[in-house]
Amino acid sequence: MSDNKSGGFLQEKLMPIAGKVAASRHLVALRDGFALVMPLIIIGSTFLLVSSFPIPAYLSFMAKVFGPNWATVMGWATNATFSIIGMVAVIGISYQLAKSYGDIDALSASMISLAAFMLTIPLNIDKTGAAWVPLGQLGSLGLFEALLIGLFVTDAFVWMIHKNWQFKMPDTVPPAVGYAFSALIPGFIIILGMWLLRLGISFTFFKTIPNVITVILAKPLTAVGGSIWGALVAEFFVSFLWLFGIHGANVVGGIMAPIWLGQMTQNAEAAKAHKELPNVVTQQFFDNFVHAGGSGETISLALMLMFLAKSDNLKAIGRLAGVPGLFNINEPIMFGMPIVLNPIMAIPFVVVPLVSVITTYFSMKYGLVGKTFGVAVPWTTPPIISGFLATGKISGSILQLVNIIIGGAIYYPFFKIADREALKQEAETRAANDAKAA
Repeated sequence: MSDNKSGGFLQEKLMPIAGKVAASRHLVALRDGFALVMPLIIIGSTFLLVSSFPIPAYLSFMAKVFGPNWATVMGWATNATFSIIGMVAVIGISYQLAKSYGDIDALSASMISLAAFMLTIPLNIDKTGAAWVPLGQLGSLGLFEALLIGLFVTDAFVWMIHKNWQFKMPDTVPPAVGYAFSALIPGFIIILGMWLLRLGISFTFFKTIPNVITVILAKPLTAVGGSIWGALVAEFFVSFLWLFGIHGANVVGGIMAPIWLGQMTQNAEAAKAHKELPNVVTQQFFDNFVHAGGSGETISLALMLMFLAKSDNLKAIGRLAGVPGLFNINEPIMFGMPIVLNPIMAIPFVVVPLVSVITTYFSMKYGLVGKTFGVAVPWTTPPIISGFLATGKISGSILQLVNIIIGGAIYYPFFKIADREALKQEAETRAANDAKAA
């Protein structure tokens, strides 16, 4: 197949499919719904960083100044944030999905979804007979339930509203009251159905709905998503989709976020308990060590454009893209150079982050670099700084620097090709303008 034919196939056949996937209301709801969780994770991470920063001298100093229980007291805020992310996620996902239909009261749908989510959680009973909800099920352990219930319960709610299974109130009734009565019949059917499902599962060897999700879905998906092969496949699609102007990180992140955020919070809980960190692949693994400068790890390329480019065009793009690139924003370079639909730059754009996945994974797996210990470093934090904050060790910054250098070595020959081509075009343009002037 010729380059023109293969390019035409990708442009005409593949891009529309990828575009539809990226614009899917359910994928968008997952992405925007999980965005509701991120402030809590960042706030909780701040308290976790203060209470569990892995420098013995610091921990000893804080214990002397504030007392031996200071880390436990700081942990109150961590529990208040990390331990409810599943519950918040189900609200956010349901709300965003219901809102996307336009004619649905999103708040009612999200409250019904929250009730269904709470109904799935088995209560713990203490010796006095008092029942309490285990925080773990409201947090990272409940993320898969949040995802499934936020989507399926909301779709069921929307379907029943569209079938007019609702109490119609007069127009004179305030909208809030009207929405509440409209939600009665769909809400009752959903809660009854979830209750019957929980009752039925209680007679099986699974016993609880969370056990079903863990055994059938969560463990297999986590095993794949948390492995080197899962990380490589996910990162390939991030870069591949970007080559066609589709925000690959949003598409892939919408699918993989429950896995990576869940593994991040597991690391946070282990760090808080001063235990060995269980997971290498987390959200911070990608944000801070694979996406330096943005998807494709383009910070190396941005620096070359700033300081090494000879063509006026690429120099200008470097000045435009350099500073945003330091904060991991690479849209100027993606569409300015461009990298999107650019066959010269497509190869390093895909290869560089895959190499960083490999170097980062094995460096952390074999203890050369500390694993990310659950601190949600904002994705706009510049490299070198973010590596230290994410791992609590200077080795994290060193690994980022190594990845950037390797990425630069891979990008360099392709950058030179693009620079020569740009110089040639500029020379031809000047010659043409001189000919017109003459």
